Amino acid sequence: MKIAILCGGQGTRFREVSDVIPKPMAPIGNRPILWHVMKIYAAHGFNDFILLLGYKGECIREFFLNYAAYTNDVTLDLRQDGSNRPVFHDPTAEPWRVTLVDTGEKAMTGARLWRARRHLENEAVFGLTYGDGVGNVDIGALVRFHQSHGKLATLTGVHPPGRFGELAVNGPAVVRFNEKPVHSAGYINGGFFVFNSGVFDRYLNDREDLILEREPLQRMAADGELMMFAHEGFWHHMDTPHEFEVLNNFWMTGKAPWKIWK
Repeated sequence: MKIAILCGGQGTRFREVSDVIPKPMAPIGNRPILWHVMKIYAAHGFNDFILLLGYKGECIREFFLNYAAYTNDVTLDLRQDGSNRPVFHDPTAEPWRVTLVDTGEKAMTGARLWRARRHLENEAVFGLTYGDGVGNVDIGALVRFHQSHGKLATLTGVHPPGRFGELAVNGPAVVRFNEKPVHSAGYINGGFFVFNSGVFDRYLNDREDLILEREPLQRMAADGELMMFAHEGFWHHMDTPHEFEVLNNFWMTGKAPWKIWK
């Protein structure tokens, strides 16, 4: 199963970082938060990623095109008779296949997903999540849940303080999707979606202002095609400097709940 990750937003609430680099490249410890998201999926055996780039996407391209140099000690022999070829010390590698897709600097989330269609539409199901939210989500159980109910879409419901997409549920069925309410109770949208490929023809298009969390998800909920996988464990978004600090404190103390890999 391929995993698409939304990496193109401008991070307007996090200007301290996003004026310099895209928010998914903000470091948690010594790796971008995007790397942490990918490690969560890889821990469950999902290693084929489609990164939906936009704002400052060249930073993400550079990171992956030079991944070995960014993640290992490296020696360069710059002397006149040296080879000038890099030697990587204790090289680490990931079993990842990474496709970098330019989806436009100003596109909203629904349009970004549509513009990666050619990489996803031949998959029976595919995953999608945000490049700035981590959790100890059981991805394998999420996929099995999606396959069991026969509907078009599944999102992961989580329990942090409300400011995201609040869900009204009837059992596991999402009956109403309310984008970013002022006050929230119960489950909210934590990303970690699974979609059938039919979502493209029924609910998405190339309109630049198409926000996945508004018209498409709201229509899926109204049509009975959106289900919720309840995640009772840790989940945390990184949308502000405070949240950035919280996640880094978890990591630096060795108590990051989303670190489910060895």
